[in-house]
Amino acid sequence: MTGAGEEPFITAVKPLVDAMGGEMMPPDEAGPDDVVLSWEGADVVAVRLPQLADSLDHILAAMERKRGRPLSELDRRSKQEIVRTLEARGAFAVRHGVETVAGALGVSRFTVYNYLNREKEA
Repeated sequence: MTGAGEEPFITAVKPLVDAMGGEMMPPDEAGPDDVVLSWEGADVVAVRLPQLADSLDHILAAMERKRGRPLSELDRRSKQEIVRTLEARGAFAVRHGVETVAGALGVSRFTVYNYLNREKEA
């Protein structure tokens, strides 16, 4: 897929692509919605971005890995912090975002809405 000079570029962008839940592929396999990245004037790698709903699942899984335990086991304050972070990242603009987050946190949709409203009132 790459020449020797392009490998550092791919190595550099891989953590970002992984964090987004994207998929890397050769540029000649890119579809119309994929993003082709170039290095020193040559197309090096294409990135297929995930669907928004898949991104939310990926973000939640990354938050769990970072904390080292299921989000549902966190205390209330930590769950509120997660909701604030997710709101800042646009998680609740995704269809069924509140339900997805509520399921991951082990709380009701009502509780997620309360966390969101609490922030707006503060």
